[in-house]
Amino acid sequence: MSAPVDPNSDSPRGLVLVILTYAFWGFLPLYMKGLAHMPPVEVIAHRVIWSLPIAAAVLIWQRRSDDVIAALRAPRLLAMAALTAVLISVNWLIYVWAIANDQAMEAALGYYINPLFSVFLGAVLLKERLSRAQIAAITLAAVAVIILTVQAGRLPVVALGLTLSWGFYAYCKKSLPLGPNQGFTLEVLLLCPFAVAILLWLSLTGQSHFAGGSLTDTLLLIGCGPVTAIPLMMYANGAKLVRLSTVGILQYIAPTLIFLCAVLAFGEPFDQSRRIAFPLIWAALVLYSIALWSQSSAKRRKAMKATATGRMQ
Repeated sequence: MSAPVDPNSDSPRGLVLVILTYAFWGFLPLYMKGLAHMPPVEVIAHRVIWSLPIAAAVLIWQRRSDDVIAALRAPRLLAMAALTAVLISVNWLIYVWAIANDQAMEAALGYYINPLFSVFLGAVLLKERLSRAQIAAITLAAVAVIILTVQAGRLPVVALGLTLSWGFYAYCKKSLPLGPNQGFTLEVLLLCPFAVAILLWLSLTGQSHFAGGSLTDTLLLIGCGPVTAIPLMMYANGAKLVRLSTVGILQYIAPTLIFLCAVLAFGEPFDQSRRIAFPLIWAALVLYSIALWSQSSAKRRKAMKATATGRMQ
């Protein structure tokens, strides 16, 4: 039997899993760049299809496959899973398109803004009270987006698309009464018929890069399954073993590495508007982290006080 997890501390195993996951996601653009010559819909279809056997194998090993079978018989739960499946596929599609079209820096911006958007969603939809630091962080992020919009003459569509799709995905996912592995399996299972239809159409019209293309293309497309499913499941298991505040701070690893890939590996321009906007975002994230850490510390102190009081009685 495993030892119980202390909610006020971080498990070393959990830390390793979460850090490895974020590092993997941070370097994922290097892999996706190898697929840049393919249509994004083809890449997403293969991400779905090759993720399913991995996700199913994990559930069978955990003896939790009955959860997914039961969910398929529950219309309300199925509808919720269909919504999260649509949101995650939209997020993947925007991300793959961004990497293929030299927009990795904007993708990094989107993932930087995401935690701040989640706080904003909590305030608007769940009526959660925001601290002054959180309000200041959201304001700085909004100013950064305005600067980029004015300078470029357009909205940073990729960044906002990734922020909105992932933010609403995470929000809806909380309402899905399934474990993370079961939920992911159900999502890719629901997306599979559409993925198969897309690949059949590409094959019939002679546009498929799978099998008929080079061996490298075929292997890269098959690899879309492991690079999608494995880190998601690592994160799902690791996040349960560390504090929310720790996850909140560690999540900046991925967009930072994506940003470095954009500048150092892909040679994307870091122009004047980005030199202003990105420091504003980084300052916002510092404020967000301070607020998150303060809240977590206050909860730990309250829990320790309650425990001490209980022992004295």
